[in-house]
Amino acid sequence: MKKTLQKAQQQTTKQNIRNRASLSSLRPLLLAWTLAAVFGCDDSSRTTMDVPDAASPSGLLPQAFRTIQMALADPDPRVRANAVEVVAATKQIGLMPKVHRLLADQFTPVRFLAVLAVGDLQYALAQKDLQQLLKDKDQNVRIAVAYALTKLGHSQYAKVFGDAITSKDQTVRANAALLLGKTGDQNALKYLYWVLQQKDSDDKVILQAAESIAMLGDQRIYPKLWTRLISAYADDRVIGVRAMGALATAQARDALVTMLDDAVLEVRLVAAGQLGRLNDPVGQPQVLEVFTKNLTAGLDGGGLERVRVLTALAIGEIGTENLAKFLPQLLKDESKFVRIAAAKAVLQCAMKK
Repeated sequence: MKKTLQKAQQQTTKQNIRNRASLSSLRPLLLAWTLAAVFGCDDSSRTTMDVPDAASPSGLLPQAFRTIQMALADPDPRVRANAVEVVAATKQIGLMPKVHRLLADQFTPVRFLAVLAVGDLQYALAQKDLQQLLKDKDQNVRIAVAYALTKLGHSQYAKVFGDAITSKDQTVRANAALLLGKTGDQNALKYLYWVLQQKDSDDKVILQAAESIAMLGDQRIYPKLWTRLISAYADDRVIGVRAMGALATAQARDALVTMLDDAVLEVRLVAAGQLGRLNDPVGQPQVLEVFTKNLTAGLDGGGLERVRVLTALAIGEIGTENLAKFLPQLLKDESKFVRIAAAKAVLQCAMKK
C-alpha cells in the first residue's frame, strides 16, 4: 500500500507542486502574492551544490545583512516583499527603518507585509504612518494596519480585522483568518471555526483558517490537517506539513516524522524544516542528501530554485553545523530568492548560538 501511494505521488509531482514557498515558515496564504515569486521567477542558478565552505554562520552575518538590505531596495516588488518577511521573522529591528519606508510602497503586498512587520516587532516609530494607512485603498492593508495597531496597544482596532472574517471578498476573509491566528487570542477560535464551516468560504480561506487554528494550538484541528498529509497531491501535503508545524503538539511532531519518507523531495525538505522549528533535528539527513546525493540533478530552472529555497529554509530551522556549512554557497546563488532564504538561514543559525 505504501509503495503504491508513493508511486502515485511521484507520478503527480511535476503536475501538482504549485508555487508555494514562503520564507516563513510559515504563511501559506498571507504571501499569496509573494509565494509565486519564490518559485515563479526566471532568476535561477545553474551551479552545482557540492563542496561546503567552512565559514561559520556568525562570520556570514555581514553578507546576510547586505543581502537583505539590498533586497529591501530591489526594483522587483516580489524581492522586497520576501525581504520584509525575513526582517520580521528574524526580528532584525535594526532594519526596520528601511521597512518603515516601505509602508508607502506602490505594491500592495509590500505595504501589507511591511505593516505586519511593524506590528510583529512592535515598531512604535511607525505608528503615525500606520494611522494614515487606515485609509489605504486596499482592505487587506487596512485590516493589517488594525492588527499592527492592536499589537502596539490599541486594542480597539481588533474588531476591524475580526469583523473582516465575514467579508464576501475571499482574500480579505482569508487574511482576516491569518491575522486572528497571529493574535494568539483563544477567543479567535470561534470565528475561525465559523468561517471554516461556511459554504461560501473558498479553498484558500479554509486552508488559512485551519492553519490559524493550529497556530492557536487547538488540537481539534488535527484530523483535518492529517487529511492533507495523506493527499495524493504534493502541494496539499506541503500545506499539511506546515500546519502541523504550527500546531506543534507531540502528535503533530510524530506526523511530521512520517513525512520525512515522502516520495517528493520538496515535501521532505519542508517536513525537515518544520521539525527543526520544533527543535528536532531528525530531518537533517534529508537536507544533507540534497548535497551528498546531488538530488537537484536534472531539475529545470524553476525546480532547482524551488529546492534550493526550501533547502536554505530547512537549514535555518534546523541550525546544525553540519548543515550551516553549506550556507556560503547558497548566499552566492544567482537567484535572489535563494540568496534571501540563505540570508534568513544565516540569521537564524546565529540566533541559535
